[in-house]
Amino acid sequence: MFNLLAQNATGPGEVLEGLMAIGAGLGYGLAAIGPGIGIGTVVGNAISSMARQPESAGMVRTTMFLGIAFTEALALIGFVVFILLLP
Repeated sequence: MFNLLAQNATGPGEVLEGLMAIGAGLGYGLAAIGPGIGIGTVVGNAISSMARQPESAGMVRTTMFLGIAFTEALALIGFVVFILLLP
């Protein structure tokens, strides 16, 4: 099938460029899995903590937002790295 794609390409580098774009998209998708799981864990633990001790909800909420921000920074770093890898 790859030979069929290579024969129908108008330029010699089109297939390689397309495969690089697909690889970068898959790489970012894989890089976003970890922060997604991390944010889910942080929010889930914060909700259970606020349910157990409602009087400490303000402090837990602040800490939760800090944890979400740091975890989301990992996803943004992954996005920037894969954009920079594209030629």
